[in-house]
Amino acid sequence: MSSSVHNDRPVMVITGASSGIGAATARAMADAGYRLVLAARSEDRLKDLQQELGGDQHVITVACDVQQVADQQAMAGEAIKAFGRIDAVFANAGRGGEPGGFSGADPEIWKDMILTNILGVGITLQVCLPELRKSRGHVVITGSAAGRATIPGSMYSATKWAVSAIGYGVREELRGSGIRVTLIEPGMVDTPFFDESPDNALRPDDIAEAVRYALAQPAHVDVNELLIRPTPKTQEAG
Repeated sequence: MSSSVHNDRPVMVITGASSGIGAATARAMADAGYRLVLAARSEDRLKDLQQELGGDQHVITVACDVQQVADQQAMAGEAIKAFGRIDAVFANAGRGGEPGGFSGADPEIWKDMILTNILGVGITLQVCLPELRKSRGHVVITGSAAGRATIPGSMYSATKWAVSAIGYGVREELRGSGIRVTLIEPGMVDTPFFDESPDNALRPDDIAEAVRYALAQPAHVDVNELLIRPTPKTQEAG
């Protein structure tokens, strides 16, 4: 692995990389020339993706529960050990809630969701920022269109409002550092997030392309937010 430390190809860390938006973004960014650090709770699910994208000279995998500081510190450490730098981080790990609203949802489900969607993002930023300051890199965060709307009884929406606030807040904290911050806000995306494929949804590749677009801009261009929704269905005449 030591030979890869001197490679000039940029390095991106992706949390929640085992499926959906994370896996699609890994493919897109590998195609764009990035070396990758792929993190998820189950490292086994990442191995096939690692082999697909060129093996351990180009992609490393890390078992990481984003709620755990030690796991995320180890993730950043493995990135430096393997590749010597971090140029971008995609804080993408997240989970949804369950039916019942504020009247009847399981608070334990809320707790896991809040710790993943909010605390996890904060920890990801904290462990990666020292290296991003060196590289004048790029922070990308998965928010949601649900973080711009009022959804009845949705704690998930509340967590994504918080993620939007994290994006705005870290951008101000980093102003003048050269680090760019992009908040990606998808509408409904057909991912394992849903038990059944939703009707009229975006595809994970659509969001991956948005991430690639933001990262491809020249250093003087900071794409602050990308709100991406499926095109409304065409109404049939008659």
